[in-house]
Amino acid sequence: MTDAFVFDGVRTPFGKVGGALSGVRPDDLAEVVISELLARAPGVSGEDAGDVVGEVIFGNANGAGEENRNVARMAWLLAGGSTSVPASTVNRLCGSSMDAAIQAARQVRLEESDVVLVGGVESMSRAPWVLPKTERPFPMKNLELVNTALGWRLINERMPAEWTVSLGEATEQLREKYGVSRIRQDEFAARSHRLALEAWDAGKYEGLTVEVPGADLTRDETLRQGVSAESLANLSPVFRKEGGTVTAGNASPLNDGASAAWIGSRAGGERLGLKPQARIAGWGAAANEPQFFGYAPVEASNRALEHAGLTWDRVEAVELNEAFAAQSVACIDAWGIDPEIVNAWGGAVAIGHPLGASGTRCLSTLAARMQADGQRWGVATLCIGVGQGLAVVLENVDAEGE
Repeated sequence: MTDAFVFDGVRTPFGKVGGALSGVRPDDLAEVVISELLARAPGVSGEDAGDVVGEVIFGNANGAGEENRNVARMAWLLAGGSTSVPASTVNRLCGSSMDAAIQAARQVRLEESDVVLVGGVESMSRAPWVLPKTERPFPMKNLELVNTALGWRLINERMPAEWTVSLGEATEQLREKYGVSRIRQDEFAARSHRLALEAWDAGKYEGLTVEVPGADLTRDETLRQGVSAESLANLSPVFRKEGGTVTAGNASPLNDGASAAWIGSRAGGERLGLKPQARIAGWGAAANEPQFFGYAPVEASNRALEHAGLTWDRVEAVELNEAFAAQSVACIDAWGIDPEIVNAWGGAVAIGHPLGASGTRCLSTLAARMQADGQRWGVATLCIGVGQGLAVVLENVDAEGE
């Protein structure tokens, strides 16, 4: 089969809920990263993209607000893309844009497309409140507005109660099961902030980010200076008041943002006018009990490595989306890998986690890290609500055979 490659990737700085990007529609956020990728591909422009781009696939976890009606198609058209290019939006919650990248890799390997533009977007600020429709025109009972920004909503009563606990309570149960202490969570979270700030200061995110026009945001908005395990220890638990360990400081925040990447064959890269960064060597999906969603990247990554014909001793770089510090630590423990190879440029606890955008954020960051540091093999992976995980294995094309 034809190999699939990552050629380029970009994201917006991630804004906090109610922050600098809260006034920007999600389809406009997606248009920003699409337009940037088009501008950086000398072999294609929006008007003639139909001759090069086989499809646009974007991920989005909400789909209840301004991003409804297929945000991939809307953003592509807003970017001035050719009307002849088809587009689809996929939803695998936090893994949506990584799912988009995997679908693109399949298309390329099956020679259905030479070039696919993938990405994801989420505006958790602008996620609407919804009111359930009633069975009769004038109900006599009260109705409750539901916030669609995050987590379970409009739950089916047939679902077992243990599956539908909050994401935070689920993480408390996971850290109990795998013995992750509060101090390890806070140390991990402090490291995330420190490494993200160091990466921004060193200019490592300059080529990976594009500013949103009209928004006063040049860096990820939830980054904090001077964060330490000691300062985080002063924060109170959010989900369990008695005996809890998960706090606002050791969990990812709520965010707005978008990310995108070019995926294609070598021939597709020539048409784009871009050199490949990394070969997509394998991928994997896994699922477990919904309340232990944070642990699903363990098996997903193991399956992706098996697909690529590798074992963990060959892996030199990992991008693990930090939904919560507790689940990240549990996954790293399960793999038995050196924690220092994980999220060397910081992770979602510091950078943020706009759900639909995090998959291609991880994938593009991994490709850039591996090229910058000369590493050959890497894994990008995420946990996904309702008990799933996704992972992709990349091979640095500049380190092939080393």
